[in-house]
Amino acid sequence: MRFQTLFEGRWIFAVLAAATALTWFFAPWLSLIFLLLIFYTVAFFRDPNRIAPADANAIVAAADGKVTDIIEVEEAEVLKTKTRRIGIFLSIFDVHTNRAPIDGRVIYRQHRVGLCLDARRPECSEKNEAMTWAFENPRATIVVRQITGAIARRIVGWAKVGDQLSKGERFGMIRFGSRTEVYLPLTASVLVQVGDHVAGGSTIIARLPRLDGLPHCPAGISACLLDYRIDLSRLWRTSPRAFQLRGSES
Repeated sequence: MRFQTLFEGRWIFAVLAAATALTWFFAPWLSLIFLLLIFYTVAFFRDPNRIAPADANAIVAAADGKVTDIIEVEEAEVLKTKTRRIGIFLSIFDVHTNRAPIDGRVIYRQHRVGLCLDARRPECSEKNEAMTWAFENPRATIVVRQITGAIARRIVGWAKVGDQLSKGERFGMIRFGSRTEVYLPLTASVLVQVGDHVAGGSTIIARLPRLDGLPHCPAGISACLLDYRIDLSRLWRTSPRAFQLRGSES
């Protein structure tokens, strides 16, 4: 439990504590309800530590929640190109801290005034109040958009433009039910499906292509090299001419 996260709910705690104390004198049963609300609020503002994967090509979820949509869409605010968007819905029971999807520098942060429609409605992405972020490193620029919902009415940003963040590091939060969108380059391989529940800062939702053009090797480079050796041996047995030099064919 981090103090910075709990501090965002200071006024909520103050109101509930005052209500609990006042109602205790004339309606003890009602004060118990407010006490339960205090416990729920503490649970809502929980902020567990997460271990981000070491894989430099991995892109992690920017929020806890359920994947509601994966679509190709034009990201017109920052990238101004077609991207693949992963939408994550945060219920009132999810952790609401937002985390950097990659190692990188914050190059963009812009707040947008808007409505507070239900975060599960498709039009909320364009109409609701939102905060757009862009994280950049030599491999890619990833855009993350925090969007308010019907209950969430406050977006909090802790990082600022120019900050260098590690993958999984906290950059803000949204109070109560909301939506977070991650905009990926089309070259990235998406590793989640609609309906999956992801954990911000730890669940790998996509992977950037390797710089050397080789596929990802979760078992390690030695295992991959063994696979290639086996493939080359099979190719030599079935088609030895593929290994002949051009000069030898003339």
